[in-house]
Amino acid sequence: MPNTKSAERRMRNSARKQLANHSVKSRLKTLQRSFLSVAAAGKKAEASEAYRAMTSAFDKAAKTGVIHKATANRKKSRLAAYLVKMK
Repeated sequence: MPNTKSAERRMRNSARKQLANHSVKSRLKTLQRSFLSVAAAGKKAEASEAYRAMTSAFDKAAKTGVIHKATANRKKSRLAAYLVKMK
């Protein structure tokens, strides 16, 4: 348990930020799964649209510090290669 007022405040802030980060990460995984399912079905136009939405979400998450910038770039790159390969 925290010993000081500032430690109590930091604990509350950490819990609030953890919740927000968790929801963003969950959304990223959902977008990634939806892209992969559409791409596996062979729907190129829908896959391209899903890829655009997913990359935007990855960039926003990296910008706010939810995930590391290199992690976002790596995932975008691998999924872009998957999109190109399905053509």
